[in-house]
Amino acid sequence: MVDHTPSLPDIHDFLVSLAFQAGDIISNALPDTSGTGLKKNSADLVTEYDRAVENMISTSLKERYPDYEFHGEETYDPARPLTDAPTFVVDPIDGTVNFVHSFPYACVSLGFAVGRIPTVGVVYNPSTQTLYSAIRGQGAFLNRKTPLPLKGGNTEPLTGLDNALIAVEWGSDRSGKNWDTKIRTFEKLGKSKENGGAMVRSMRSMGSAALNLCAVADGTLDLYWEGGCWAWDVCAGWVILTEAGGIMADGTPGEWEPRLDGRKYLAVRGAPNGSGQRELVEEFWSHVQGELEY
Repeated sequence: MVDHTPSLPDIHDFLVSLAFQAGDIISNALPDTSGTGLKKNSADLVTEYDRAVENMISTSLKERYPDYEFHGEETYDPARPLTDAPTFVVDPIDGTVNFVHSFPYACVSLGFAVGRIPTVGVVYNPSTQTLYSAIRGQGAFLNRKTPLPLKGGNTEPLTGLDNALIAVEWGSDRSGKNWDTKIRTFEKLGKSKENGGAMVRSMRSMGSAALNLCAVADGTLDLYWEGGCWAWDVCAGWVILTEAGGIMADGTPGEWEPRLDGRKYLAVRGAPNGSGQRELVEEFWSHVQGELEY
């Protein structure tokens, strides 16, 4: 008999089991560009494994939780946007370009949102056998045992962009206003202060929104700015981040309340008593060169 009123721990545990099944499919794959399709351009890829993993996940979720909605990357229908209904928000392979190139920074991202609020998150990288997971109000964990952030009470304060390691992404849109905003912002972030820049310690572009958020959650990244990704890229990582003491703001300056499906995000890691988080957000916003419009 199907349980129509599952608890959040039940959902969490089932998503973990699906993540491991998906990981087996991904680990046993033999990716090559000959079997790869283009969505928009050569930077926006889809493989047979993306589709196979999403099919396995969606079928399993619909069988176990028939009353809940499903919002997945490979079956996304613009005519059916994300709603306030309890919804599984899924990216079967976040970091498909990495997967195709055998770069070990790709994952399955399984989120559950209620009222468009990220509530359960599971992110699994099969290449490193690393599992991040969280339930809203119950903390975030690495491999189900180690609480996040990794340094716990010894997490360093946030002291500004010049001491920060941040993540940014190029995205698949390589022209137009959003592209110009990104490129000019990257330049401003990297410039020395004497030349009007932020002089960030360094920037990383690793190709997976979900794993970037998890790296901010565990404290190995200080900040992650994104424009252009989708709810399925960030839902799971979002709850992991916030349960680890981090915050999520909008990628657009001045917007403190980001929408799950808003496509613009600014994540900051946890800090003792939240010290420096809002200040770092505001400092970052001051260097954004233009607007992101999605």
